[in-house]
Amino acid sequence: MACINPDGTLSEVAKAVLAALRRPHRPEDLAATTGLPLYRIRATLRETGRARLVAERDGVYVLTELGEEALELDAA
Repeated sequence: MACINPDGTLSEVAKAVLAALRRPHRPEDLAATTGLPLYRIRATLRETGRARLVAERDGVYVLTELGEEALELDAA
């Protein structure tokens, strides 16, 4: 399942993960926070990472400035 729709909007899963990443999280913590399975979290982090919406450092993921903008645009 794609995290970014063909029209450029975020999927519901991507929105949930990015919103949770307003605070740094490890994938396991994201799964617990969002209620999503860990495999979906990891797939979402890979895809949103390629899109530069999230960044990883030492296993901890954070929302990038571009990710914050994507959330704001999607909410509008």
